[in-house]
Amino acid sequence: MTENTFDVLILIGRPASGKSEIIHYLTHLPDLVRRERFRIRRLDVLDDFPILWTWFEEDDILSKTFGLPRLHSDEQRYFKFKELWHVLVERLSLDYARKIRDDASYHDHTTALIEFSRGSEHGGYVEAFQHVSDEILKRAAIIYVRVPFEESLRKNRRRFNPDKPDSILEHGLSDEKMERLYRDDDWPVLASGDSGYLRVREQDVPYVVFPNEDDVTTSKPEQLANRLESVLDELWELYRQE
Repeated sequence: MTENTFDVLILIGRPASGKSEIIHYLTHLPDLVRRERFRIRRLDVLDDFPILWTWFEEDDILSKTFGLPRLHSDEQRYFKFKELWHVLVERLSLDYARKIRDDASYHDHTTALIEFSRGSEHGGYVEAFQHVSDEILKRAAIIYVRVPFEESLRKNRRRFNPDKPDSILEHGLSDEKMERLYRDDDWPVLASGDSGYLRVREQDVPYVVFPNEDDVTTSKPEQLANRLESVLDELWELYRQE
């Protein structure tokens, strides 16, 4: 653990729950403010969505340009194998491992933020966390952004920009995909309260819930800042005890 700042934050929650808006807010803060108010150094974001989107684009090229079988997904862009969701997490773990391999002082100046969403249909967080490396887990703290499915669905519809389907802040899913992939969320299976520790293999990982039923992440920067500060203060108290 780097003194006075988080080394790794894992940010999870349903699609359109507010994760990307939290990252956008933190990324655009002055470094000193971000470090002193939120205990976060320069952010290095590891997000599985760009990997996933690249797979879809490659599959489209294979099938439409070359007439070859798609590797990862079917024509509706559902994964061919559930295990591909876990490959994404393993890829993020590999990316992190390379960063700390190549820069021994990485966490002296950087907080890694790992973002993903998982619904019960494809293994949920119970299975996903089994594919997060020990290297990450021993340095990590978790923030779960809590919204009901109906709010996730509403915001997913609102943010979708068909001209930028690859955009972090403007991508979206069809209602059918949201229903199938993300209606059921297994976070309550892992966490019994709004803060505490998750036991993942041999590691106790601190976590807190960021309640966002009232959508403070959309056009409410001061409310977002105050809630984020409160949540991270609570998380820090758990983190520093590890």
